[in-house]
Amino acid sequence: MSIQIPRGTQDILPDEISIWQYIEEQARLVFKQFNYHEIRTPIFESTELFQRGVGDSTDIVQKEMYTFEDRGGRSLTLRPEGTASIVRSFVENKMFGLPNQPVKLGYIGPMFRYERPQSGRTRQFTQIGVEALGSNDPSIDAEVIALAMTLYHNLGLKNLKLVLNSLGDPESRQAYREALIEHFKPSINEFCSDCQKRLEQNPLRILDCKVDREHPAMKTAPSILDYLNSESRSYFDQVKKMLDDMGISYIIDPNLVRGLDYYNHTTFEIMGEGFGAITTLLGGGRYNGLVSELGGPEVPGVGFAFGVERLLLALQAENVMLPINETIDCFLVAIGEKAKEKSVPILFNLRNAGLSADKDYMDRKVKGQFKQADRLKAQFVATLGEEELEKNIINVKNMTTGEQEQIAINELEAYLQKHLQR
Repeated sequence: MSIQIPRGTQDILPDEISIWQYIEEQARLVFKQFNYHEIRTPIFESTELFQRGVGDSTDIVQKEMYTFEDRGGRSLTLRPEGTASIVRSFVENKMFGLPNQPVKLGYIGPMFRYERPQSGRTRQFTQIGVEALGSNDPSIDAEVIALAMTLYHNLGLKNLKLVLNSLGDPESRQAYREALIEHFKPSINEFCSDCQKRLEQNPLRILDCKVDREHPAMKTAPSILDYLNSESRSYFDQVKKMLDDMGISYIIDPNLVRGLDYYNHTTFEIMGEGFGAITTLLGGGRYNGLVSELGGPEVPGVGFAFGVERLLLALQAENVMLPINETIDCFLVAIGEKAKEKSVPILFNLRNAGLSADKDYMDRKVKGQFKQADRLKAQFVATLGEEELEKNIINVKNMTTGEQEQIAINELEAYLQKHLQR
């Protein structure tokens, strides 16, 4: 019996990997433009980190984590999201004491959740995100949103919708929390068991429920915007004005909430169209209390994360063709044993000069070698036979124009550097 890939995972094959690499390169480019620095954290962490950093009442912690005991009896968990690990590293490495504040971090890496696999949702998925830690300035909320929109636009997406809301400060959020309890309590027995538990634990998470989304009480739930105090309203107005000033359009959705207790003020999602329904591509928001919850000082943060798998579906839905270079610079065709021997150092020198080059390793006939060059989309084919070897020359063909030239073997590198299309 053959061993198969675990359910909910996927192989990213060589003919697909260039797309992933391009997306990751674009993310790193935008990180650089906005002065965010990449960080890499362990794939597994202490289980307690996610219990405290994500929340015991969340579906992630209760139902979706991959948790195991190591040989020392310690409970470890494959990371289900990036923020908790970033904040743990921020605290453990005392980044709050660095002279450059806020600390602006970006990350790219695999995450793991035991979910029902479906299109755009796998049990191992790749997440790209940023976290800005240390500033209470509403302009950094706007910056984080602008970074996300810039990345999506750079990748060619156009059918995007930015959805915005505010959860206010702790005072506003507490008032809203009490209003939600009062609103849902009379009919809570009609809701799913998860929502019944959430009523007292975290009533905002009821608004996220997929099971009871059509319940009449959902449609008449109070709006957080009615419970914002003057400071919270002013903060939200500043974020909106900065987005307006940058020309970033948005819509306000009072039901957009983040269920975790440490979220406050700005929350946002970016939605894409073309999946049969409007689909969330990215989620983020401002959070206070998470750093102190994980043993650090009272330091605020704001960030977002998105899954590359979902992004790929959006690119496909909009028929976006990424500008990926799948060509090689030169393919060497060698005819005869001496030419085959000589092709080895020639190829090595081309590669050392920074050129992408290849040759035949399957003892193909000349016609087969040219077919291989076509399959590899070689821009140039350099042909070396016994006669050319004696004269110390090589035939070079431009596969785009069909033009051919004979040049000295030691001039091949310079010739290609001059004529290649970059």
